[in-house]
Amino acid sequence: MIRLRHFLTAFGLCAAMSGPGLTEPSGLIRLTDRDDLFGWEAVGRVDIGDSGFCTGVLIAPDQVLTAAHCLFDSAGQPVPADTIRFRAGLRDGVAIAEADVARYVAARSYDPAAGMQADNVRQDAALLHLGTPIQSGLAAPFRLHEAPREGQRVSVVSYGQNRDSAPSWQRDCGLLWRSEGLMAFDCNVIFGSSGAPVFARDGQRARIISLISGGNWENAEKRAIGMDLPALVASLKRDLMTMPSASIGNSGFRRMPVGDGARASGAKFARP
Repeated sequence: MIRLRHFLTAFGLCAAMSGPGLTEPSGLIRLTDRDDLFGWEAVGRVDIGDSGFCTGVLIAPDQVLTAAHCLFDSAGQPVPADTIRFRAGLRDGVAIAEADVARYVAARSYDPAAGMQADNVRQDAALLHLGTPIQSGLAAPFRLHEAPREGQRVSVVSYGQNRDSAPSWQRDCGLLWRSEGLMAFDCNVIFGSSGAPVFARDGQRARIISLISGGNWENAEKRAIGMDLPALVASLKRDLMTMPSASIGNSGFRRMPVGDGARASGAKFARP
């Protein structure tokens, strides 16, 4: 627990820029071209009104997994579902597909006022229900990984501040430790990376082992933290099923150009 407490009190963010199709010293690869994006189409940007964005990932044609703290405003109030839009595979103004959010659930025990406390990070996940499913042929949903282990090599696909117009892929970082429902990674994250899926290879395709909740900006060694997912996601799915249906305007997914993200602040990322 000493290690965990020290880690959480050391949180910050570290910026990274990358050019089209190039690997920068940060270890990030910008997924610019359609070929670059192949296999990662289900990762997208979750735009929240005019105020910011996070990263999200399809785990079903109509379900997007993201961080819970993205869905609360500065006063700790939940943002309206009809102000949220998911843009799968968004890069340079073009999305593979996009859809409005009809409703969502955050983990019951998540407290938007509790910040980066360990108990809160363990619950920092939410499930968005899209108004219209995104066809799997366009963006195939990812499955969860059931058995992560310390020392496992992982990768992260995320959007972030100053690199929000296309996803960045860190193809190799590590799971440093896993303890009491939390995981620590040496992955490069920044504002907007909240909700980014952490992947581990399982057979022919990557699976999600965690979501990014927060990260470190002060040290040369990059650090990020996430949570165990299987039981948490199962609970979110049950809660979503019991919610009443909600109607929204302009709900269908569309293959079309979208904004370049200039107004997106990426501020939906947990600070210590």
